[in-house]
Amino acid sequence: MRKAFAFLLVLLFLMGCAAPVEDGYRQIGMNEAVSMMEEETEYIILDVRTPEEFAQRRIPGAINVPNESIETQALSQLPDKDQLILVYCRSGNRSKQASEKLVALGYTNVVEFGGINDWQGETISGDT
Repeated sequence: MRKAFAFLLVLLFLMGCAAPVEDGYRQIGMNEAVSMMEEETEYIILDVRTPEEFAQRRIPGAINVPNESIETQALSQLPDKDQLILVYCRSGNRSKQASEKLVALGYTNVVEFGGINDWQGETISGDT
Protein backbone atom coordinates (compact mmCIF):
# COMPACT_ATOMS: atom_id res chain seq x y z
CA MET A 1 0.00 0.00 0.00
CA ARG A 2 2.85 2.39 0.81
CA LYS A 3 4.46 1.74 -2.56
CA ALA A 4 1.22 2.54 -4.38
CA PHE A 5 0.81 5.76 -2.40
CA ALA A 6 4.42 6.78 -3.08
CA PHE A 7 3.96 6.02 -6.77
CA LEU A 8 0.84 8.21 -6.89
CA LEU A 9 2.67 11.07 -5.17
CA VAL A 10 5.54 10.87 -7.65
CA LEU A 11 3.08 10.73 -10.55
CA LEU A 12 1.20 13.80 -9.29
CA PHE A 13 4.48 15.66 -8.82
CA LEU A 14 5.64 14.87 -12.35
CA MET A 15 2.30 15.92 -13.83
CA GLY A 16 2.59 19.24 -12.03
CA CYS A 17 5.98 19.88 -13.65
CA ALA A 18 4.82 19.34 -17.22
CA ALA A 19 4.09 22.21 -19.58
CA PRO A 20 0.47 23.24 -19.32
CA VAL A 21 -1.88 21.97 -21.99
CA GLU A 22 -4.48 24.52 -23.02
CA ASP A 23 -7.41 23.15 -25.03
CA GLY A 24 -5.31 20.45 -26.72
CA TYR A 25 -2.14 22.45 -27.39
CA ARG A 26 0.95 23.00 -25.27
CA GLN A 27 1.89 26.42 -24.04
CA ILE A 28 5.58 27.06 -23.39
CA GLY A 29 7.87 29.99 -22.67
CA MET A 30 10.41 31.61 -24.97
CA ASN A 31 13.40 29.75 -23.52
CA GLU A 32 11.77 26.38 -24.11
CA ALA A 33 10.79 27.45 -27.64
CA VAL A 34 14.40 28.37 -28.40
CA SER A 35 15.55 25.00 -27.04
CA MET A 36 13.00 23.17 -29.18
CA MET A 37 14.16 25.05 -32.28
CA GLU A 38 17.74 24.06 -31.52
CA GLU A 39 16.96 20.40 -30.78
CA GLU A 40 14.14 19.53 -33.20
CA THR A 41 14.52 19.23 -36.96
CA GLU A 42 11.06 18.80 -38.46
CA TYR A 43 9.02 21.75 -37.27
CA ILE A 44 7.22 24.80 -38.61
CA ILE A 45 7.37 28.23 -37.00
CA LEU A 46 3.95 29.75 -37.60
CA ASP A 47 3.47 33.51 -37.33
CA VAL A 48 -0.25 34.29 -37.09
CA ARG A 49 -0.02 38.09 -37.31
CA THR A 50 -1.12 40.16 -40.29
CA PRO A 51 1.04 40.16 -43.45
CA GLU A 52 2.03 43.77 -42.68
CA GLU A 53 3.27 42.84 -39.18
CA PHE A 54 5.05 39.79 -40.61
CA ALA A 55 6.89 41.96 -43.17
CA GLN A 56 8.06 44.39 -40.48
CA ARG A 57 9.73 41.84 -38.20
CA ARG A 58 9.64 38.06 -37.92
CA ILE A 59 11.56 35.05 -36.68
CA PRO A 60 13.78 33.60 -39.44
CA GLY A 61 12.16 30.61 -41.13
CA ALA A 62 8.64 31.50 -39.99
CA ILE A 63 5.71 31.23 -42.33
CA ASN A 64 2.76 33.58 -42.14
CA VAL A 65 -0.83 32.40 -41.85
CA PRO A 66 -2.89 35.18 -40.24
CA ASN A 67 -5.09 34.05 -37.36
CA GLU A 68 -8.12 35.53 -39.09
CA SER A 69 -7.59 33.25 -42.11
CA ILE A 70 -7.62 30.02 -40.11
CA GLU A 71 -11.14 28.76 -40.71
CA THR A 72 -12.70 25.32 -40.89
CA GLN A 73 -10.36 23.46 -43.28
CA ALA A 74 -6.83 22.13 -43.03
CA LEU A 75 -4.32 24.63 -44.33
CA SER A 76 -2.31 23.98 -47.49
CA GLN A 77 0.72 25.55 -45.79
CA LEU A 78 0.42 22.93 -43.01
CA PRO A 79 -0.21 19.62 -44.80
CA ASP A 80 1.06 17.30 -42.03
CA LYS A 81 -1.34 17.41 -39.10
CA ASP A 82 1.16 15.58 -36.87
CA GLN A 83 4.12 17.89 -37.54
CA LEU A 84 5.40 20.09 -34.72
CA ILE A 85 3.97 23.60 -35.20
CA LEU A 86 5.41 26.39 -33.04
CA VAL A 87 2.91 29.27 -33.01
CA TYR A 88 3.53 32.92 -32.14
CA CYS A 89 1.99 36.36 -32.73
CA ARG A 90 2.73 39.84 -31.38
CA SER A 91 1.88 39.47 -27.70
CA GLY A 92 0.42 35.98 -27.27
CA ASN A 93 -3.32 36.51 -27.68
CA ARG A 94 -3.76 35.63 -31.35
CA SER A 95 -1.33 32.70 -31.06
CA LYS A 96 -3.57 31.16 -28.40
CA GLN A 97 -6.64 31.67 -30.61
CA ALA A 98 -4.86 30.20 -33.63
CA SER A 99 -3.62 27.23 -31.60
CA GLU A 100 -7.16 26.45 -30.49
CA LYS A 101 -8.36 26.63 -34.11
CA LEU A 102 -5.55 24.37 -35.32
CA VAL A 103 -6.36 21.75 -32.69
CA ALA A 104 -10.04 21.93 -33.70
CA LEU A 105 -8.94 21.27 -37.30
CA GLY A 106 -7.16 18.10 -36.17
CA TYR A 107 -3.55 19.25 -35.78
CA THR A 108 -1.98 17.16 -33.03
CA ASN A 109 1.38 18.75 -32.21
CA VAL A 110 0.68 22.45 -31.69
CA VAL A 111 2.90 24.42 -29.32
CA GLU A 112 2.13 28.07 -28.53
CA PHE A 113 5.02 30.21 -27.28
CA GLY A 114 3.67 33.74 -27.00
CA GLY A 115 4.60 36.86 -28.89
CA ILE A 116 7.48 38.32 -30.83
CA ASN A 117 7.46 41.23 -28.36
CA ASP A 118 9.21 38.87 -25.90
CA TRP A 119 11.49 37.21 -28.48
CA GLN A 120 15.19 37.76 -27.68
CA GLY A 121 16.59 35.91 -30.70
CA GLU A 122 17.33 36.99 -34.24
CA THR A 123 14.62 38.61 -36.34
CA ILE A 124 14.46 39.66 -39.95
CA SER A 125 12.32 42.15 -41.85
CA GLY A 126 11.14 42.76 -45.38
CA ASP A 127 10.86 40.08 -48.04
CA THR A 128 14.14 38.36 -47.12
